[in-house]
Amino acid sequence: MRRLRPSTLRRRRGEASAVAPAGGETGRPRIALGVTGGIAAYKAAEIVRGLVKAGAEVHVIMTPGGQQFITPLTLQTLSGQPVITGQWDLSRGADVQHVALARDLDVFLVAPATADVLARLAHGIADDFLSTFYLAVTAPVALAPAMNVWMWEHPATQANLALLRSRGAHVIDPGEGDLACGDEGIGRMAEPAIIVEAALSIAKKKPRGRLRVAASS
Repeated sequence: MRRLRPSTLRRRRGEASAVAPAGGETGRPRIALGVTGGIAAYKAAEIVRGLVKAGAEVHVIMTPGGQQFITPLTLQTLSGQPVITGQWDLSRGADVQHVALARDLDVFLVAPATADVLARLAHGIADDFLSTFYLAVTAPVALAPAMNVWMWEHPATQANLALLRSRGAHVIDPGEGDLACGDEGIGRMAEPAIIVEAALSIAKKKPRGRLRVAASS
């Protein structure tokens, strides 16, 4: 069997995606939602509910930190899909999950996206399921940051956001107001309705080729 070079594989995958309807064979938007360890994780329930109500097929990925704020059972009940909670979770079968789930995906949404997760995604650190999955995804990526105002304004965070944007990531900017830590300022995760609307809009447009954009940046 003739082996294809990575560039050829990327080109063929992009060409196939360009003509596929959103959601692959079902026609429904297929969205993976990453839930990470911030207090705003409790709002993931509203995000899942909104996406499902709009007709999306939602697959939730939770980091250990995310599970400290909301249970996998809650999000599994709302999404109707098994929740992935770890790198070695075989509840969905023995397939390579970070690759299998990435197929026919319309959007990879991370909400909340903590400062830690933004840093790991920006620098390609794949040390859990979510960050490994990110490297396998060729669908559009949407990030909804949530953190303390000082963490948001730190040059390292802003540099990581700029890098992710340069690679094609859609950043759903946080709002301003009272924060869980008692401070006031920018850093509140965008409201669930705004995040749902943004994710569905991105899925409808369905631009492809994030890896090609990254390679040229």
